[in-house]
Amino acid sequence: MAEVTLPTADRRLETFRLREPSPYWQDGGRADRSTFNRIAIAAAHVVADPLAPHDPWLQPSIDWDRTLAYRDILWDLGLGVAEAMDTAQRGMGLAWPEAQELIARALDRAKGRSDDPVIASGAGTDHLEPGPDVTLDQVIAAYEEQVGYVEGLGGRVILMASRALAKAAKGPEDYARVYDRILSQVRRPVIIHWLGEMFDPALEGYWGSGDHMAAMDTCLDVLAANAAKVDGVKISLLSKEKEVAMRRRLPDGVRMYTGDDFNYAELIHGDAEGHSDALLGIFDPIAPAASAALQALGKGSDNRFFDILEPTVPLSRHVFQAPTRFYKTGVVFLAYLNGFQDHFTMVGGQQSARSAQHLAELLRLADKARLLRDPELAARRMRDVMAVHGLAA
Repeated sequence: MAEVTLPTADRRLETFRLREPSPYWQDGGRADRSTFNRIAIAAAHVVADPLAPHDPWLQPSIDWDRTLAYRDILWDLGLGVAEAMDTAQRGMGLAWPEAQELIARALDRAKGRSDDPVIASGAGTDHLEPGPDVTLDQVIAAYEEQVGYVEGLGGRVILMASRALAKAAKGPEDYARVYDRILSQVRRPVIIHWLGEMFDPALEGYWGSGDHMAAMDTCLDVLAANAAKVDGVKISLLSKEKEVAMRRRLPDGVRMYTGDDFNYAELIHGDAEGHSDALLGIFDPIAPAASAALQALGKGSDNRFFDILEPTVPLSRHVFQAPTRFYKTGVVFLAYLNGFQDHFTMVGGQQSARSAQHLAELLRLADKARLLRDPELAARRMRDVMAVHGLAA
Protein backbone atom coordinates (compact mmCIF):
# COMPACT_ATOMS: atom_id res chain seq x y z
CA MET A 1 0.00 0.00 0.00
CA ALA A 2 1.36 3.41 -1.00
CA GLU A 3 2.08 5.77 1.87
CA VAL A 4 3.58 9.21 2.39
CA THR A 5 4.46 11.46 5.33
CA LEU A 6 2.25 14.55 5.44
CA PRO A 7 1.99 17.57 7.73
CA THR A 8 -1.13 17.97 9.86
CA ALA A 9 -2.96 21.16 10.78
CA ASP A 10 -1.26 21.21 14.22
CA ARG A 11 2.20 21.01 12.60
CA ARG A 12 2.78 17.33 13.33
CA LEU A 13 3.73 14.72 10.75
CA GLU A 14 1.58 11.68 10.01
CA THR A 15 1.84 8.66 7.78
CA PHE A 16 -0.95 8.72 5.22
CA ARG A 17 -1.85 5.51 3.39
CA LEU A 18 -3.46 5.85 -0.02
CA ARG A 19 -6.33 3.72 -1.21
CA GLU A 20 -6.47 1.54 -4.30
CA PRO A 21 -6.28 3.07 -7.82
CA SER A 22 -9.21 5.10 -9.13
CA PRO A 23 -11.93 2.92 -10.65
CA TYR A 24 -12.83 5.64 -13.14
CA TRP A 25 -9.82 4.94 -15.36
CA GLN A 26 -10.48 1.21 -15.62
CA ASP A 27 -12.20 1.39 -19.02
CA GLY A 28 -9.23 3.21 -20.52
CA GLY A 29 -10.60 6.65 -19.82
CA ARG A 30 -13.12 6.83 -22.65
CA ALA A 31 -16.81 7.68 -22.81
CA ASP A 32 -19.48 8.36 -25.40
CA ARG A 33 -20.84 11.84 -24.72
CA SER A 34 -24.10 10.90 -26.47
CA THR A 35 -24.94 9.05 -23.25
CA PHE A 36 -24.87 12.34 -21.30
CA ASN A 37 -28.08 14.26 -20.74
CA ARG A 38 -26.16 17.38 -19.73
CA ILE A 39 -23.65 19.47 -21.63
CA ALA A 40 -20.37 19.20 -19.73
CA ILE A 41 -17.36 21.38 -20.52
CA ALA A 42 -14.08 21.46 -18.63
CA ALA A 43 -12.01 24.62 -18.48
CA ALA A 44 -8.56 23.18 -19.19
CA HIS A 45 -5.16 24.06 -17.70
CA VAL A 46 -1.86 24.61 -19.49
CA VAL A 47 1.36 22.72 -18.89
CA ALA A 48 4.46 24.87 -18.45
CA ASP A 49 7.81 24.08 -20.04
CA PRO A 50 10.16 23.89 -17.03
CA LEU A 51 13.36 23.83 -19.12
CA ALA A 52 12.73 26.97 -21.14
CA PRO A 53 15.40 29.67 -20.69
CA HIS A 54 13.09 32.43 -19.55
CA ASP A 55 12.05 34.43 -16.50
CA PRO A 56 8.88 32.59 -15.44
CA TRP A 57 7.30 35.58 -13.67
CA LEU A 58 7.67 37.69 -16.81
CA GLN A 59 7.33 35.39 -19.81
CA PRO A 60 5.22 32.23 -20.07
CA SER A 61 6.62 29.15 -21.72
CA ILE A 62 4.22 26.32 -22.56
CA ASP A 63 4.79 22.64 -23.23
CA TRP A 64 2.44 22.42 -26.18
CA ASP A 65 2.59 18.64 -26.55
CA ARG A 66 1.52 17.96 -22.96
CA THR A 67 -1.00 20.79 -22.98
CA LEU A 68 -2.77 19.49 -26.08
CA ALA A 69 -2.51 15.87 -24.97
CA TYR A 70 -4.60 16.74 -21.91
CA ARG A 71 -7.31 18.17 -24.18
CA ASP A 72 -7.43 14.76 -25.87
CA ILE A 73 -7.95 13.12 -22.48
CA LEU A 74 -10.89 15.42 -21.71
CA TRP A 75 -12.44 14.81 -25.12
CA ASP A 76 -11.93 11.04 -24.79
CA LEU A 77 -13.92 11.21 -21.55
CA GLY A 78 -16.82 12.85 -23.41
CA LEU A 79 -16.23 16.31 -21.98
CA GLY A 80 -15.96 19.53 -23.94
CA VAL A 81 -13.06 21.94 -23.58
CA ALA A 82 -13.30 25.60 -22.61
CA GLU A 83 -10.08 26.99 -24.01
CA ALA A 84 -7.90 29.87 -22.86
CA MET A 85 -10.05 30.63 -19.81
CA ASP A 86 -9.01 31.50 -16.27
CA THR A 87 -8.12 27.83 -15.57
CA ALA A 88 -5.45 28.22 -18.26
CA GLN A 89 -4.13 31.13 -16.15
CA ARG A 90 -5.63 33.71 -18.49
CA GLY A 91 -4.79 37.03 -16.91
CA MET A 92 -2.52 35.33 -14.35
CA GLY A 93 0.46 34.40 -16.49
CA LEU A 94 -1.16 33.85 -19.87
CA ALA A 95 -1.66 37.02 -21.92
CA TRP A 96 -3.51 37.48 -25.21
CA PRO A 97 -0.56 36.57 -27.50
CA GLU A 98 -0.13 33.21 -25.76
CA ALA A 99 -3.89 32.72 -25.61
CA GLN A 100 -4.08 33.22 -29.38
CA GLU A 101 -1.57 30.46 -29.96
CA LEU A 102 -3.30 28.18 -27.48
CA ILE A 103 -6.68 28.73 -29.14
CA ALA A 104 -5.29 28.12 -32.62
CA ARG A 105 -3.46 24.95 -31.60
CA ALA A 106 -6.42 23.56 -29.67
CA LEU A 107 -8.87 24.23 -32.51
CA ASP A 108 -6.49 22.55 -34.93
CA ARG A 109 -6.22 19.57 -32.57
CA ALA A 110 -10.00 19.32 -32.36
CA LYS A 111 -10.36 19.42 -36.14
CA GLY A 112 -7.99 16.46 -36.38
CA ARG A 113 -10.29 14.22 -34.36
CA SER A 114 -13.12 12.16 -35.82
CA ASP A 115 -15.58 12.60 -32.96
CA ASP A 116 -16.37 16.31 -33.51
CA PRO A 117 -15.35 17.33 -29.99
CA VAL A 118 -16.86 20.30 -28.20
CA ILE A 119 -14.56 23.31 -27.85
CA ALA A 120 -15.28 26.95 -27.12
CA SER A 121 -12.63 29.62 -26.58
CA GLY A 122 -12.38 32.66 -24.39
CA ALA A 123 -12.54 36.09 -26.04
CA GLY A 124 -12.17 39.16 -23.87
CA THR A 125 -10.26 42.41 -23.67
CA ASP A 126 -7.11 41.42 -21.78
CA HIS A 127 -4.79 43.01 -24.33
CA LEU A 128 -6.32 46.38 -23.34
CA GLU A 129 -4.80 47.69 -20.12
CA PRO A 130 -7.52 48.99 -17.78
CA GLY A 131 -7.13 52.60 -16.83
CA PRO A 132 -8.95 55.86 -16.18
CA ASP A 133 -8.56 57.02 -19.78
CA VAL A 134 -9.94 53.85 -21.40
CA THR A 135 -13.22 54.49 -23.23
CA LEU A 136 -16.15 52.21 -23.95
CA ASP A 137 -15.31 52.41 -27.65
CA GLN A 138 -11.86 51.04 -26.89
CA VAL A 139 -13.42 48.22 -24.88
CA ILE A 140 -15.73 47.42 -27.79
CA ALA A 141 -12.80 47.43 -30.23
CA ALA A 142 -10.84 45.10 -27.97
CA TYR A 143 -13.74 42.65 -27.74
CA GLU A 144 -14.20 42.84 -31.52
CA GLU A 145 -10.56 41.96 -32.08
CA GLN A 146 -10.62 38.88 -29.90
CA VAL A 147 -14.05 37.66 -30.99
CA GLY A 148 -12.98 38.15 -34.59
CA TYR A 149 -9.85 36.09 -34.00
CA VAL A 150 -11.72 33.13 -32.51
CA GLU A 151 -14.50 33.20 -35.09
CA GLY A 152 -11.98 33.69 -37.89
CA LEU A 153 -10.53 30.30 -36.96
CA GLY A 154 -14.00 28.75 -37.04
CA GLY A 155 -14.26 28.64 -33.26
CA ARG A 156 -17.11 29.19 -30.83
CA VAL A 157 -16.80 32.10 -28.41
CA ILE A 158 -17.03 32.31 -24.64
CA LEU A 159 -17.40 36.04 -24.02
CA MET A 160 -15.21 36.67 -21.00
CA ALA A 161 -15.75 39.36 -18.42
CA SER A 162 -13.61 42.43 -19.03
CA ARG A 163 -11.41 44.13 -16.45
CA ALA A 164 -11.23 47.16 -18.74
CA LEU A 165 -15.02 47.38 -18.92
CA ALA A 166 -15.31 47.05 -15.13
CA LYS A 167 -12.97 50.02 -14.85
CA ALA A 168 -14.50 52.16 -17.60
CA ALA A 169 -18.22 51.59 -17.05
CA LYS A 170 -20.14 54.23 -15.11
CA GLY A 171 -23.27 52.15 -14.64
CA PRO A 172 -25.47 49.30 -15.96
CA GLU A 173 -26.24 51.14 -19.21
CA ASP A 174 -22.56 51.02 -20.22
CA TYR A 175 -22.53 47.23 -19.87
CA ALA A 176 -25.67 47.00 -21.98
CA ARG A 177 -24.13 49.20 -24.66
CA VAL A 178 -20.97 47.10 -24.92
CA TYR A 179 -22.64 43.69 -24.82
CA ASP A 180 -25.41 44.70 -27.22
CA ARG A 181 -22.80 45.89 -29.71
CA ILE A 182 -20.68 42.75 -29.54
CA LEU A 183 -23.60 40.32 -29.56
CA SER A 184 -25.12 42.03 -32.60
CA GLN A 185 -22.01 41.02 -34.58
CA VAL A 186 -21.24 37.43 -33.51
CA ARG A 187 -21.61 34.72 -36.12
CA ARG A 188 -22.72 31.96 -33.72
CA PRO A 189 -24.41 32.06 -30.32
CA VAL A 190 -21.90 32.62 -27.55
CA ILE A 191 -21.57 31.70 -23.90
CA ILE A 192 -21.41 34.77 -21.66
CA HIS A 193 -19.18 34.38 -18.61
CA TRP A 194 -19.95 36.32 -15.47
CA LEU A 195 -16.86 35.80 -13.33
CA GLY A 196 -17.25 36.90 -9.74
CA GLU A 197 -14.82 39.03 -7.78
CA MET A 198 -13.81 36.04 -5.67
CA PHE A 199 -12.08 34.70 -8.79
CA ASP A 200 -10.80 38.09 -9.96
CA PRO A 201 -10.95 41.08 -7.60
CA ALA A 202 -10.68 43.46 -10.58
CA LEU A 203 -14.20 42.39 -11.61
CA GLU A 204 -15.93 43.60 -8.46
CA GLY A 205 -19.11 45.52 -9.30
CA TYR A 206 -19.52 43.86 -12.70
CA TRP A 207 -22.75 44.66 -14.54
CA GLY A 208 -22.72 48.01 -12.77
CA SER A 209 -23.49 47.01 -9.19
CA GLY A 210 -21.77 45.54 -6.16
CA ASP A 211 -25.08 43.86 -5.32
CA HIS A 212 -25.16 40.55 -7.21
CA MET A 213 -28.95 40.52 -7.46
CA ALA A 214 -29.05 44.01 -8.96
CA ALA A 215 -26.21 43.03 -11.30
CA MET A 216 -28.22 39.96 -12.26
CA ASP A 217 -31.09 42.15 -13.41
CA THR A 218 -28.77 43.97 -15.81
CA CYS A 219 -27.29 40.74 -17.11
CA LEU A 220 -30.76 39.26 -17.65
CA ASP A 221 -31.83 42.37 -19.56
CA VAL A 222 -28.83 41.92 -21.88
CA LEU A 223 -29.69 38.23 -22.37
CA ALA A 224 -33.33 38.99 -23.11
CA ALA A 225 -32.39 41.64 -25.68
CA ASN A 226 -29.96 39.28 -27.43
CA ALA A 227 -31.36 35.81 -26.76
CA ALA A 228 -30.86 34.61 -30.34
CA LYS A 229 -27.13 35.34 -30.05
CA VAL A 230 -26.63 33.65 -26.68
CA ASP A 231 -26.22 29.91 -26.19
CA GLY A 232 -25.96 30.30 -22.44
CA VAL A 233 -24.53 32.12 -19.48
CA LYS A 234 -21.91 30.77 -17.10
CA ILE A 235 -21.96 32.39 -13.69
CA SER A 236 -19.12 31.90 -11.22
CA LEU A 237 -20.40 33.42 -7.99
CA LEU A 238 -20.04 30.35 -5.72
CA SER A 239 -23.66 30.71 -4.63
CA LYS A 240 -26.16 28.01 -5.56
CA GLU A 241 -29.04 30.24 -4.47
CA LYS A 242 -28.06 33.02 -6.87
CA GLU A 243 -27.49 30.58 -9.71
CA VAL A 244 -30.88 28.92 -9.26
CA ALA A 245 -32.59 32.30 -9.00
CA MET A 246 -31.03 33.40 -12.27
CA ARG A 247 -31.63 30.04 -13.95
CA ARG A 248 -35.36 30.36 -13.34
CA ARG A 249 -35.43 33.77 -15.04
CA LEU A 250 -33.44 32.95 -18.18
CA PRO A 251 -35.03 33.63 -21.57
CA ASP A 252 -36.28 30.58 -23.45
CA GLY A 253 -33.44 28.78 -25.20
CA VAL A 254 -30.66 30.26 -23.06
CA ARG A 255 -28.81 27.70 -20.96
CA MET A 256 -27.36 28.06 -17.51
CA TYR A 257 -23.81 26.71 -17.34
CA THR A 258 -22.85 26.30 -13.73
CA GLY A 259 -19.52 27.80 -12.76
CA ASP A 260 -20.11 26.98 -9.09
CA ASP A 261 -17.17 24.84 -8.04
CA PHE A 262 -18.70 24.52 -4.54
CA ASN A 263 -22.17 23.17 -5.39
CA TYR A 264 -21.97 21.71 -8.90
CA ALA A 265 -23.35 18.25 -8.09
CA GLU A 266 -26.79 19.43 -6.98
CA LEU A 267 -26.91 22.20 -9.61
CA ILE A 268 -26.17 19.80 -12.46
CA HIS A 269 -28.69 17.31 -11.13
CA GLY A 270 -31.28 20.06 -10.85
CA ASP A 271 -34.78 20.12 -9.48
CA ALA A 272 -38.35 19.97 -10.72
CA GLU A 273 -37.94 23.40 -12.32
CA GLY A 274 -34.75 22.75 -14.25
CA HIS A 275 -31.03 22.04 -14.13
CA SER A 276 -27.70 23.59 -14.99
CA ASP A 277 -25.29 22.35 -17.61
CA ALA A 278 -21.61 22.56 -16.67
CA LEU A 279 -18.62 24.68 -17.57
CA LEU A 280 -16.25 24.13 -14.69
CA GLY A 281 -12.59 24.44 -13.84
CA ILE A 282 -12.88 21.53 -11.40
CA PHE A 283 -13.92 19.25 -14.26
CA ASP A 284 -10.30 19.38 -15.41
CA PRO A 285 -8.82 17.48 -12.42
CA ILE A 286 -11.92 15.36 -11.67
CA ALA A 287 -12.61 14.57 -15.33
CA PRO A 288 -12.91 10.75 -15.05
CA ALA A 289 -15.27 10.97 -12.07
CA ALA A 290 -17.33 13.68 -13.78
CA SER A 291 -17.61 11.53 -16.90
CA ALA A 292 -18.67 8.45 -14.94
CA ALA A 293 -21.23 10.47 -12.95
CA LEU A 294 -22.72 12.01 -16.09
CA GLN A 295 -23.02 8.59 -17.69
CA ALA A 296 -24.90 7.37 -14.63
CA LEU A 297 -27.20 10.39 -14.69
CA GLY A 298 -27.87 9.82 -18.38
CA LYS A 299 -28.97 6.28 -17.56
CA GLY A 300 -31.36 7.55 -14.89
CA SER A 301 -29.23 6.46 -11.94
CA ASP A 302 -29.44 9.52 -9.71
CA ASN A 303 -28.01 7.69 -6.70
CA ARG A 304 -24.95 6.57 -8.65
CA PHE A 305 -24.49 10.12 -9.96
CA PHE A 306 -24.31 11.50 -6.43
CA ASP A 307 -22.26 8.55 -5.13
CA ILE A 308 -19.54 9.37 -7.66
CA LEU A 309 -19.69 13.17 -7.74
CA GLU A 310 -20.42 14.18 -4.15
CA PRO A 311 -17.05 12.93 -2.78
CA THR A 312 -15.34 15.28 -5.24
CA VAL A 313 -17.09 18.35 -3.81
CA PRO A 314 -14.96 18.65 -0.62
CA LEU A 315 -11.88 18.41 -2.84
CA SER A 316 -13.22 21.16 -5.10
CA ARG A 317 -14.05 23.41 -2.17
CA HIS A 318 -10.50 22.96 -0.94
CA VAL A 319 -8.97 23.65 -4.34
CA PHE A 320 -11.10 26.79 -4.72
CA GLN A 321 -10.77 28.07 -1.14
CA ALA A 322 -9.91 31.75 -0.69
CA PRO A 323 -7.94 33.34 -2.23
CA THR A 324 -9.97 31.58 -4.93
CA ARG A 325 -7.87 32.94 -7.80
CA PHE A 326 -5.07 30.57 -6.75
CA TYR A 327 -7.15 27.49 -7.52
CA LYS A 328 -5.09 26.79 -10.65
CA THR A 329 -2.28 25.55 -8.41
CA GLY A 330 -4.43 22.69 -7.17
CA VAL A 331 -5.60 21.83 -10.68
CA VAL A 332 -2.04 21.52 -11.97
CA PHE A 333 -0.87 19.72 -8.83
CA LEU A 334 -3.43 16.97 -9.40
CA ALA A 335 -2.33 16.65 -13.02
CA TYR A 336 1.22 16.18 -11.72
CA LEU A 337 0.21 13.59 -9.12
CA ASN A 338 -1.70 11.65 -11.77
CA GLY A 339 1.22 11.56 -14.19
CA PHE A 340 -0.09 13.89 -16.88
CA GLN A 341 3.03 16.03 -16.58
CA ASP A 342 6.51 15.27 -15.26
CA HIS A 343 6.92 18.32 -13.03
CA PHE A 344 5.08 20.66 -10.71
CA THR A 345 6.05 23.89 -12.46
CA MET A 346 3.48 26.45 -13.56
CA VAL A 347 3.29 29.45 -15.82
CA GLY A 348 4.14 32.53 -13.77
CA GLY A 349 5.65 30.45 -10.96
CA GLN A 350 2.14 29.84 -9.60
CA GLN A 351 3.17 26.50 -8.08
CA SER A 352 4.23 28.58 -5.08
CA ALA A 353 0.74 30.04 -4.54
CA ARG A 354 -0.39 27.30 -2.12
CA SER A 355 1.24 25.99 1.04
CA ALA A 356 2.55 22.53 1.90
CA GLN A 357 -0.44 22.16 4.24
CA HIS A 358 -2.82 22.96 1.40
CA LEU A 359 -1.18 20.45 -0.95
CA ALA A 360 -1.17 17.75 1.73
CA GLU A 361 -4.91 18.12 2.31
CA LEU A 362 -5.46 18.14 -1.43
CA LEU A 363 -3.83 14.70 -1.67
CA ARG A 364 -5.97 13.35 1.17
CA LEU A 365 -9.18 14.61 -0.46
CA ALA A 366 -8.21 13.40 -3.94
CA ASP A 367 -7.55 9.95 -2.51
CA LYS A 368 -10.92 9.96 -0.72
CA ALA A 369 -12.66 10.96 -3.95
CA ARG A 370 -10.99 8.03 -5.77
CA LEU A 371 -9.20 10.25 -8.27
CA LEU A 372 -5.63 8.90 -8.12
CA ARG A 373 -5.03 6.52 -11.00
CA ASP A 374 -1.62 5.33 -9.69
CA PRO A 375 -1.30 5.74 -5.90
CA GLU A 376 2.34 4.61 -5.89
CA LEU A 377 3.24 7.33 -8.38
CA ALA A 378 1.19 9.93 -6.49
CA ALA A 379 2.89 9.01 -3.19
CA ARG A 380 6.36 9.17 -4.74
CA ARG A 381 5.68 12.57 -6.27
CA MET A 382 4.13 13.85 -3.06
CA ARG A 383 7.26 12.82 -1.16
CA ASP A 384 9.35 14.84 -3.63
CA VAL A 385 7.18 17.93 -3.17
CA MET A 386 7.21 17.60 0.62
CA ALA A 387 11.01 17.28 0.52
CA VAL A 388 11.22 20.63 -1.27
CA HIS A 389 9.27 22.06 1.67
CA GLY A 390 11.75 20.57 4.15
CA LEU A 391 9.55 17.64 5.11
CA ALA A 392 11.64 14.71 3.89
CA ALA A 393 10.62 11.48 5.64
